[in-house]
Amino acid sequence: MTDVFANLIFGFGIALTPENLLFCLIGTLLGTLVGVLPGLGPVATIAMLLPITFTLPPIAALIMLAGLYYGAQYGGSTTAILVNIPGESSSVVTCIDGHEMAKQGRAGAALTIAALGSFFAGCVATLVIAAFSGPLVKIADTFRSPDYFALMVFGLVAAVVLAQGSVVRAIAMVGLGLFLGAVGTDNASGQTRFTFDIPALADGIGFVPVAMGLFGIAEIVRNLEKHAGRPDRQPLTSLWPTAEETRRSIPAVLRGTALGSLLGILPGGGALVAAFASYVLEKKVAKDPSRFGKGAVEGVAGPESANNAGAQTSFIPLLALGIPPNAVMALMLGAMTIHGIVPGPKVMIDRPDLFWGMIASMLVGNLMLVIINLPLIGLWVKLLTIPYRWLYAIILVFCCIGVYSVTNSTTDIVIMAVFGVIGYALPKIGCEPAPLILGFILAPMLEENFRRSLILSRGDWMVFVERPISAGLLITSLALVTVMLLPAIRRTREVAFQEE
Repeated sequence: MTDVFANLIFGFGIALTPENLLFCLIGTLLGTLVGVLPGLGPVATIAMLLPITFTLPPIAALIMLAGLYYGAQYGGSTTAILVNIPGESSSVVTCIDGHEMAKQGRAGAALTIAALGSFFAGCVATLVIAAFSGPLVKIADTFRSPDYFALMVFGLVAAVVLAQGSVVRAIAMVGLGLFLGAVGTDNASGQTRFTFDIPALADGIGFVPVAMGLFGIAEIVRNLEKHAGRPDRQPLTSLWPTAEETRRSIPAVLRGTALGSLLGILPGGGALVAAFASYVLEKKVAKDPSRFGKGAVEGVAGPESANNAGAQTSFIPLLALGIPPNAVMALMLGAMTIHGIVPGPKVMIDRPDLFWGMIASMLVGNLMLVIINLPLIGLWVKLLTIPYRWLYAIILVFCCIGVYSVTNSTTDIVIMAVFGVIGYALPKIGCEPAPLILGFILAPMLEENFRRSLILSRGDWMVFVERPISAGLLITSLALVTVMLLPAIRRTREVAFQEE
């Protein structure tokens, strides 16, 4: 425990520099804005901000992107409570009881409970990440190239198993991502692959235009399809909860924090799953479940704590194992790769300033969010009066400028447009883009560790099953795919996702 405390002090020394504080503030403010404005979401926004991070130091860039992610969990509750519009997907559950509280004149109390619950959960989840640091350093010393290869295979399989819809379609998406990641020049032979004699593809397809097209442009088009009526806006009342509301909230916040912290660590977990699970849990443990849906304060406190805890502990599999458990973490992995940082167990050894600086910045960012959120509620709600057709036109222009600024190539704008069409079409045919982007990001590292393993073993394929770690991961991956392909399991899984 002493080492964790010393490392946190070291991290605060990095996070509290003027530059990193500024980017933490920018990230949390943008995250709140993204959470407030329906339809944007952290995935699309992080994809659009990736070009900006090229010019920033790696620590500042990742602190800003992380702040945007967990800040969106705060902002989503504001419009969910006041106008019954979930600004972020994980805030859908908050609408159920949060808006009912607002109708009863308790909007201020609901917002305060949501903000303080999120602050507590975020701080606890950040300390969970810090507590995991010791065991992860020991893991780092045991990993070799076959283990990294097996770990990435497991990550891709986890993405398949936990993707919505058909397992076969998810496998196809991963395969397509791996193929796209192989486009360009082969590092070993120097030969171009799958470029179709297009010179611009000799260096491969850029991560930024792919991510921005799949998530940013596609999300804009999907939201322009939707016709939203005028929101039912509720007035903002006193921000202080009553003694009874506080008494009911505290156990819900504790349960939500614990549940969200656990689900965030698991592949496929994160804010959305944590929020739904917390709401179900609160109804199960309540003495009078009929209160839920009618303004039960636990229906706000639990899910809001859970989604923030889940958002922050989802950094654990990314930083520790190099496996992004959701689409946002896949983009974070891409940002780290762009800056020359290899996610995985060695991050804490090779870049302790990055690891502990990010952890400390999460504590700072959570405090910032509490301070800036409640006073700015009125401003955030007024932003909802901006017509979407103006907002999305501005975003589209910035997307094009951002993509062009990376390599000064119009080809990247064309690639972004192509993947925008692909990203728009994929959900229409029951495919999810997250496994595709994960396969695309992991393809170069997967190939590199595969080749290195065979070179070191002089072509002996048994190297992948001789080591206990790699053998265990590969066997687990094979077992998961086999189970998911069983007809009974597959049907049950697809029905569960449809119900969700």
